[in-house]
Amino acid sequence: MSIIEKAISKLEKNVSIKVEKISQRAEQKANVESIPVLARVKDDLRDSTAHLVDSHVQEIAKTNFINIDLDRLRRLGIVTPDQGKTQIAEQFRIIKRPLLTKAFAKKNNNLIMISSAFAGEGKSFCAVNLAMSVASEMDHRVLLVDADVARPSLPNLLGFKNEKGLMDLLLGGPDNVADVMIKTNVEKLSFIAAGKSHSHATELLASQTMVMLLEELAQRYNDRIVIFDAPPILLTSEARVLAERMGQIVLVVEAERTTQQALSHVLNQFNTKSNISLIYNKVRTFSASEYYGHYYA
Repeated sequence: MSIIEKAISKLEKNVSIKVEKISQRAEQKANVESIPVLARVKDDLRDSTAHLVDSHVQEIAKTNFINIDLDRLRRLGIVTPDQGKTQIAEQFRIIKRPLLTKAFAKKNNNLIMISSAFAGEGKSFCAVNLAMSVASEMDHRVLLVDADVARPSLPNLLGFKNEKGLMDLLLGGPDNVADVMIKTNVEKLSFIAAGKSHSHATELLASQTMVMLLEELAQRYNDRIVIFDAPPILLTSEARVLAERMGQIVLVVEAERTTQQALSHVLNQFNTKSNISLIYNKVRTFSASEYYGHYYA
């Protein structure tokens, strides 16, 4: 049972008890002729309390919803569902297609991890863009998970506070995924925050609880793509543990910065069966000052 369901159940129970107590006290003081009047009073009480329950439900639901400022994202160069054929939108249409083709060809292939060798190469930027692009698909919904638990950047990028999320689930805080899953004003896009930081984040991500969570995320909806914005591979141990559980891995490589040696070192962190793709990011391909990513399988 989710937080909302628990709150509703408790509220309805309290309301029902109060209505009965009020009506019992009234009946004790009333005569026979007033019984029909009391019946109407009880109905009125139930109607008003039902409205109270609805109001509380709406207030609770607001905590599991964020309104993303799409105009702000466009100014940051991020794809939004109402965009047409912009350069960045077309790039991510190219990037997402092979990932979607593989997503349901094998169990858990719809779990996609986005990472990089170092910080600052644009992995979070690419994770949000990929999620937004997938959200525009007719046949898929997307869940974006902030798995960079030490330095979460998605809240700043999307414009909201880091709420309870992945780490809280693994620590046994909320009862289930629905308690931390945040709906957005982008119809097919949901989000799970990183949650509070923890000194044993690597062990938590390697736990059986994480295995069960990933199984639920991968299998609960047969059209869902789950994108994890993971920490940099060469700077933390969390990303390597997370990679072992993923169906697909996307590495963001910054042009003119990430060396071939660093990339080789990153690739050596994975086993030979890992399904790895690269996004070659920040390539200057036009005379304009903007950078656009290129994709290589």
